[in-house]
Amino acid sequence: MQSEKKTRYNYQGINLHCTGRKGLTYMKKIILTGDRPTGRLHVGHYVGSLRRRVELQNSGEYDDIYIMIADAQALTDNFDNPDKVRNNISEVALDYMSCGLDPEKSTLLVQSYISELTELTFYYMNLVTVSRLKRNPTVKTEINMRGFHTSIPVGFFTYPISQAADITAFKATTVPVGDDQLPMLEQAREIVRSFNSTYDEVLVEPKALLPDNEACMRLPGTDGKAKMSKSLGNCIYLSDPPDEIRKKVMSMYTDPDHIRVEDPGKLEGNCVFTYLDAFCREDHFEHHLPEYSCLDELKSHYTKGGLGDVKVKKFLYAVLMEELEPIQARRHELEKDIPAVMEILHKGSQKARETAAQTLSEVKHAMKIDYFG
Repeated sequence: MQSEKKTRYNYQGINLHCTGRKGLTYMKKIILTGDRPTGRLHVGHYVGSLRRRVELQNSGEYDDIYIMIADAQALTDNFDNPDKVRNNISEVALDYMSCGLDPEKSTLLVQSYISELTELTFYYMNLVTVSRLKRNPTVKTEINMRGFHTSIPVGFFTYPISQAADITAFKATTVPVGDDQLPMLEQAREIVRSFNSTYDEVLVEPKALLPDNEACMRLPGTDGKAKMSKSLGNCIYLSDPPDEIRKKVMSMYTDPDHIRVEDPGKLEGNCVFTYLDAFCREDHFEHHLPEYSCLDELKSHYTKGGLGDVKVKKFLYAVLMEELEPIQARRHELEKDIPAVMEILHKGSQKARETAAQTLSEVKHAMKIDYFG
């Protein structure tokens, strides 16, 4: 009897599967994304990914959405502080659900629960050279930022391979990323192509989905540094109380040469305006700053002179709180029952593991190492 080997076709840009006599079916549209649980999530996470994830979840365009809390990856550079990772599992889950990620629509999972990901990583290691990993710009940047240099943990160094396992385990077609993560996704695509050409057309090659607002690609820290980072202490957290948010906004980096109100101000490098680019809508002016009709008008006044930083910062604070108040209200409700939150993660991880196990089975069959089943 002829074997029913899966074959993938591409017809007018639509990926299709053909399985024996069953005929052609459209490939599922699947999203995989996630975060490392090294702390509470901040507004950079929100505009860079969380807000978009909720929109994608509610769009009805995707068959499955997997949101991963990447605790195993977090341990690669926090191996000596497991409590930090453990304590932030529920924190990240609270941030997810308070922002609108719905466990009825998206599968929330914990990476370390799914041992199949580790096995896939091991097999994929044979498809990547050390020199290729060293050339990955994201890996190089992260190594320098953490001061590893010659003392690089192997687990951290091989993160691109682990990420490829995460993506391919769920046959994700779409991976929402910032531009700094594009090299990681390209390496995953290379691994997929290498596996499929070496063994069989089992793995799905994912595509990146970038933020549609340039300001959201990488929100700067409140100190003007290029990246908002927990370790740099320049974050506004989603769960920060209002008085803390106000304090952080009022101390934000602006234009150091804009000393007097009448002085012309610069927008470039002025993170108050970068935050407004990411958060502000026209209706915010009607509610909080009616003397202006839009952000362009506010910017024009600032660059000409006659508009002080304090007024702009107060407006930014009002904009942020309008966005964050409903998120924080939902979080306060969820915090009342942490065991229920953890049970949601448990169920999601169980569901995700079944999917990953199926992919692993197909991978082992393609590699001809499924000896007993």
